[in-house]
Amino acid sequence: MKLEYPILEFDPHPQAILVPQVDSIRGRLPDKAVLCFFQDVLQDHLNNGKLERVGSLKSEIGLNSIYVTSLNNQPITVMHPGVGAALSAAFLERLIAAGVKRFIVCGGCGVLSEDLPVGHILIPESAVRDEGTSYHYLPPSRESYPSKEMVKKIIKTLQNMNVPFSKVKTWTTDGVYRETIAKRTRRVQEGCSIVEMEAAALFAVAAFRHVDLAVLCYAGDLVTPAKWDHRAWDKRGDSRALLFEIALQSCLAS
Repeated sequence: MKLEYPILEFDPHPQAILVPQVDSIRGRLPDKAVLCFFQDVLQDHLNNGKLERVGSLKSEIGLNSIYVTSLNNQPITVMHPGVGAALSAAFLERLIAAGVKRFIVCGGCGVLSEDLPVGHILIPESAVRDEGTSYHYLPPSRESYPSKEMVKKIIKTLQNMNVPFSKVKTWTTDGVYRETIAKRTRRVQEGCSIVEMEAAALFAVAAFRHVDLAVLCYAGDLVTPAKWDHRAWDKRGDSRALLFEIALQSCLAS
């Protein structure tokens, strides 16, 4: 059906012309995965012998390594998911095609209110779909959602570790430099507390492919009409290491 806006022309057919080519890793990866946005944390674990490189995914920005780690004698796939909705969705598709079925994604996010201090841990329960990729996986709608079961696993892990957290709605946008005052105001009015670039798309891909996925993040830079404040969010090594550990524990619990 031809509509006024092509982004709304959702096709539910599961088979596309181009499909993931993953013969080199198909069936070789643990079916649980942590997708970690913190390259520094991954490098530290690699340097300390906690990650084993077992393959890679390729794009025009180069090779993206796939690792396996072990927690309580159980293997977990680990990989950087790629930045932005389109690339992260494509990498997710390839991991799913290779046989991975359960995902915890961990990273940072912008916050829309000073009430969320930098480093505070957040669990998105829904994502406003202000990006393009999710519309190729789900019919047009306002929001997409994570796996409820995986969210419960994260919450249980945080409670067992006595780590404070908040459940939030996120605003997923492709336009990092188009977070205008008017758009931010609309997103806050509909309940968004944070902003990032991937969650809505990842939720949509997981729902379409019938796998389980949830996102875990920590509060980063401040995005308000009065100011943008970097808050040195990407220098919080302890917060980043902790979030990765929580993601691994949550993934293991799943």
